[in-house]
Amino acid sequence: MKNLFEQYNKTKGKIEEARIAFELFNEGEFSEQEVEEAYKQALRSLEELELNTVLSSEEDSLGAVLTIKPGAGGTESQDWAEMLMRMYTRWGERNNYKVKIADLQKGEVAGIKSATLIFEGDYAFGKLKGESGVHRLVRVSPFDANKRRHTSFAGVFVSPLVDDTIEIEVNPADLEWDTFRASGPGGQHVNKNESAVRVKHIPTGIVVECQQERSQHRNRELALKILKSKLYDLELQKRREKQKELEKQKKKIEWGNQIRSYVLYPYKLIKDLRTGYETSDVDSVLDGDIDDFLRAYLLSDAHKETQKSNSSEE
Repeated sequence: MKNLFEQYNKTKGKIEEARIAFELFNEGEFSEQEVEEAYKQALRSLEELELNTVLSSEEDSLGAVLTIKPGAGGTESQDWAEMLMRMYTRWGERNNYKVKIADLQKGEVAGIKSATLIFEGDYAFGKLKGESGVHRLVRVSPFDANKRRHTSFAGVFVSPLVDDTIEIEVNPADLEWDTFRASGPGGQHVNKNESAVRVKHIPTGIVVECQQERSQHRNRELALKILKSKLYDLELQKRREKQKELEKQKKKIEWGNQIRSYVLYPYKLIKDLRTGYETSDVDSVLDGDIDDFLRAYLLSDAHKETQKSNSSEE
């Protein structure tokens, strides 16, 4: 509530600054560019406030764990998965989140077989939670000598990153640990120690791998933190009777299950199939400018929840 009040007062101040700038413009003391900049700042602050008001669930304010996995299609889909990884990393950097790679498995030719990213900072999960689902890419393949058009799929799943204020009890007897050598470039850089870890939570079947830290101890700590985040997310889903929705988000990574389409050929268009929001500025989006897509989904979802609430009251 304190954060919301601070954001409200900040927005109120920005709107007042825009009003004064317009008055000074009419008196010939401000340029059109100065008025435009004041307006843009007020609008950005207002949009941020609007977004924070819909991020009201207890887990929304937490950091996020984001996992990317390519669909069927080999190198094509693995390259698309790496493009998504870059997109989310750039988004995190743009929004001043600390982005850490917890696990990364490179493809044999190009791209990645899987990646797990951690976003540390306020409201990372709340903003990214709508990204869970299948993302579809249509383009002329750079790996096809005949320059044919290909369709690729990659799955994204987001869970809240638990912090020290949340107690998650994990019975050590329920954990199955494995160690292995971290993958990496060949030659003298090959990891000769088994620093990478894999942990399986036997009751739920959840498996987490972590190999980015240099020591096995740090990898175990990070893997356990990610596991707790996934268990916390699972518990939230059960508590809210949304287990069926969780399973829907884990559909096969293929045609018919996508939440967003990224078309680079024969025209350029990125469209969210849930909200209808679209843009032809594909380069900016793939460079991490996805805030409009995130906002459109969250506001649409909040509107649907309000409609459900009103219907139940009637």
